[in-house]
Amino acid sequence: MSYTGPDFEPPQPRRSRLRRPLTVAVAALVPGALLGWGVYAAVGGPDDGDTGGGGSDRAGAVRTSASPSSDGPASEDGDAEKPVGSSPAPTSEAPSASRPPATGALKGKVVVIDPGHNPANFQHATEINRKVNVGTHWKECDTTGTATNAGWPEAKFTLDVAHRLRDLLEKQGATVKLTQDGDRSFGPCVDERARIGNEAKADAAISIHADGSGAGNRGFHVIMPGAVHDGAADTRAVVEPSAELGKRVAGSFVRVTGTAPSNYVGDGTGLVTRTDLGGLNLSTVPKVFIECGNMRDSTDAALLTSGSWRQKAAEGMSEGIVSFLRG
Repeated sequence: MSYTGPDFEPPQPRRSRLRRPLTVAVAALVPGALLGWGVYAAVGGPDDGDTGGGGSDRAGAVRTSASPSSDGPASEDGDAEKPVGSSPAPTSEAPSASRPPATGALKGKVVVIDPGHNPANFQHATEINRKVNVGTHWKECDTTGTATNAGWPEAKFTLDVAHRLRDLLEKQGATVKLTQDGDRSFGPCVDERARIGNEAKADAAISIHADGSGAGNRGFHVIMPGAVHDGAADTRAVVEPSAELGKRVAGSFVRVTGTAPSNYVGDGTGLVTRTDLGGLNLSTVPKVFIECGNMRDSTDAALLTSGSWRQKAAEGMSEGIVSFLRG
């Protein structure tokens, strides 16, 4: 998801030595900080962090049996903008393809994972630019998403993390459905992505993304639904449980990945509330979005293109979801 235009600063060559102490300090403060995050979550508005046209909503099709894809070299197939500069090529670590039996703490629970965008969206401009009703307004069916400066698409990142997260949740006994699993030529549209979670009667749903903001903007943030009651959208019943899901995912993400919350949205909490995203507006089940980092910042890109970090990201999400579902 991109918040700004195509003019980005050159990537920075190395991580600052000051970043690690800050990350450790943030992680150490998470248990106490979570108590106050609910207050911050209520102050976001419909335009929080969405100042550009890179893709403020997310989309996906149902399939749960495909084996995880492995990473290849950086590709321009799904690039939303012509990449410049360079970013690290993705590493090749891949999640397990095993499908464990449905036993464990989450037996009987349903989780819907929404890998944002689709690598082939750029080949279907007419279809993804079609407007759909998201309750408060009409917006594009889907977007191409962003990419690293070397051209590795957000859509490939999101699907890889979705596979890893699916494996972890299934090992806990959950029934997991993906809104798309690389089995569609484009999309699906944002309204269908929400509908998939609704029809599955999901106990929790999460939409996975990576941002496309300017260099120097770093960190993750979790987006939660605000109260909407307009047309086809009525989030009033899911605002509170979604906020709880968001806080638990954010807290676990900090602890497991060691990544600090966003330094450019969320007031340092890692939590943002929005009322303009169709995937949230149309959801009737507890749902959040997570922007795992900024693909256009070289330091964040080094994490996002690392298979070992993506595994940690999936673990952080999984632990937050498990905590939410177990109460």
